[in-house]
Amino acid sequence: MSVMYAALLRGINVGGHRKVPMPELRELLGKLGYADVATLLQSGNAVFRSSSGDEEALRAELERAIESHFGFPVDCLVRSASYLAGVVEACPFPAAELEGRQLHVTYFDRPVDSARFASLDADSFRPEEFRLGDKALYLYAPDGLGRSKLAVALGRPAVTRGLVATSRNWNTVVRLVEMTRD
Repeated sequence: MSVMYAALLRGINVGGHRKVPMPELRELLGKLGYADVATLLQSGNAVFRSSSGDEEALRAELERAIESHFGFPVDCLVRSASYLAGVVEACPFPAAELEGRQLHVTYFDRPVDSARFASLDADSFRPEEFRLGDKALYLYAPDGLGRSKLAVALGRPAVTRGLVATSRNWNTVVRLVEMTRD
């Protein structure tokens, strides 16, 4: 049985660096044997169907193929359609009442616990807030990510050391769920 997945590529096509054209990415995914390949935006979102049930194996295969094809390493996360839908369902903020630019999800390569964030004085960032999921962090930033002081604090090396993390705004989170529905 095949499963729909999303590949979330980290840090590509930003400021003209680490260019990964989406048509080339789609072609590369097809050459890897994935079906129903599509991309979303230029920021490294791809969906595909695979008979593999191993997200980590898919991630490793994709990272090797990208480095071989484009000539530089790119961290990737691969998440199943059901996981992505679960992230939307578990959102602790009133997503329907917010603009997509106000709500973000940071996906991590492994589960994170609250101890990693203990050094942050969350109250000092109000009205901005964050909540942890299993391998995801939800960030409410009413003025958007570009003006978020909390996002900067959450991205400090002391907090993220040893993690692969990549963030998407709520519009992209929801769109990836729609694109991976069977």
